[in-house]
Amino acid sequence: MTMVEEQALIESILIEKDNLDLIFDFVSDGIFTHDQQMLITSFNTAAEKITGFNRAEAIGKRCPDIFAGPLCGTHCILHQAAKASRWIKDQELQIMDKNGRPRTIILNTAILHDKEKKPWGVVAIFRDMTELVSLKRQLKERFQFHKLIGKNHQMQEVYNLIEDIADSDATVLIQGESGTGKELVAQAIHYQGPRTNKPFVRVNCSTLAESLLESELFGHVRGAFTGAIRDKIGRFELAQGGTAFLDEIGDISPAIQVKLLRVLQEKEIERVGDTKSIKVDVRVIAATNHDLKRLMREGKFREDLFYRLYVIPIHLPPLRERREDIPLLVEHFIRQFKGQTGKKIESISEEALKLLLDYSWPGNVRELENVIEHAFVKCRVPLILPEHLPQEILGAKIVFGARKRPRLTEEQLHQALQETRGNKARAARELGIGRTTLWRKLKKG
Repeated sequence: MTMVEEQALIESILIEKDNLDLIFDFVSDGIFTHDQQMLITSFNTAAEKITGFNRAEAIGKRCPDIFAGPLCGTHCILHQAAKASRWIKDQELQIMDKNGRPRTIILNTAILHDKEKKPWGVVAIFRDMTELVSLKRQLKERFQFHKLIGKNHQMQEVYNLIEDIADSDATVLIQGESGTGKELVAQAIHYQGPRTNKPFVRVNCSTLAESLLESELFGHVRGAFTGAIRDKIGRFELAQGGTAFLDEIGDISPAIQVKLLRVLQEKEIERVGDTKSIKVDVRVIAATNHDLKRLMREGKFREDLFYRLYVIPIHLPPLRERREDIPLLVEHFIRQFKGQTGKKIESISEEALKLLLDYSWPGNVRELENVIEHAFVKCRVPLILPEHLPQEILGAKIVFGARKRPRLTEEQLHQALQETRGNKARAARELGIGRTTLWRKLKKG
């Protein structure tokens, strides 16, 4: 090779290097390399922006001196991957930037080799996902309120009402079918208000006989009846300063109704077998799956008690009236059971989700939770499939598959698009309709 050719080759290599450096600094992903001693050998502009360290501070330093968290340290995944000569693919991690702020990144790596094909070091490519993760969290929080989950407009109205009434001591009557989450609403009201540090005491009025329920609610004194060998404090006294949640209030007897009316009117109780009145400072929240107005007309529920309870009524819609919440609830229960069982189940297939969307849900949210738990028992793969669902869901396909869905409003369509940032496939999935159906409805609107 002549001197001129050698000079031309050097210039070509330098130009190529300059172009590579330009590309290296132009990409939006952070890129750095380190050798076998974990000394950083290159550090691009995006890496500077994400970490807060400039190139001069990073190059020549050991990786653990720049990065903190699981990326470096005793269990450094880069070091472990390099030792095992394996790549890392799309792993979500947290690092700390120069100012000590946590940053969420998606990491990919590859092993670098020298001329003899021996491992020389690692190249790491990482993308800053902090803002996206924050937005996702905000979106989930928007549709979640004190363990209540739903973006349905009826559920949003319930959330707003809870915030409005939490600071009040007014009696609340929660009405809704079994499994709709009445106790969760009661807890949300209690823990959102000024009584949050006081007791929340629940009584299921349908599970006890009249004599036992009376003793349970109001307590008794020794000798009040056979077996009353000592004084007992009732639930109203236990809830002093806090909230008494009376579930299934529609099942109480006329005699208990009279005593409960006195609690609401006079704010006092009498223990069974005692004549002394005890003042109680308790907020009462009642719940029922019965039509109390019908029971009142039939003479089975006192009119004066009804109106004492019906100060602030809350109606919880059944799950079949808020099908757009099913994907959110499924995602929530998958996370819940994944944490409880340790299984690597990440999501649900579109076919299985469609079956859930087409089912009538007589047991509402509680039944849906049981269905996902059932699927976790049967599922051995990362995705819940139709065969992992209970037989009643699979068998209901024929019965409910042809069911006409509630008409989606134009506002609901555009809201779904806004929430999914224009992603029509995701919007259609969350609405429980096909993409072509969404296109057709948008075109018609």
